[in-house]
Amino acid sequence: MKKKIFFIFIFLINTISNGYADNKDCKDLKKFSIEYFKCKGNIVKDKTISAGKNIIKDTKDYQKKEWTEEKEKINKAKDKINKAKEKVLNQWVQN
Repeated sequence: MKKKIFFIFIFLINTISNGYADNKDCKDLKKFSIEYFKCKGNIVKDKTISAGKNIIKDTKDYQKKEWTEEKEKINKAKDKINKAKEKVLNQWVQN
């Protein structure tokens, strides 16, 4: 029973690591060695960080694109309020 679980575990690790085997640096290492797993772990970490950076960049670009029009509307409204405020203050000072 323990042997079956061990072989299933090894098989799963092998298939998972083969899914991330884009880097040629790890291919010259012995499988199941510490260096091999470190290499694979670094590849997975780098891909995860890269994907996270892309998501953040895409989100910022989307927000900038979508909110530009709304910011312009808010700025126009602020300008109108400031003009009305100046007009009221000028009328009040003159009277």
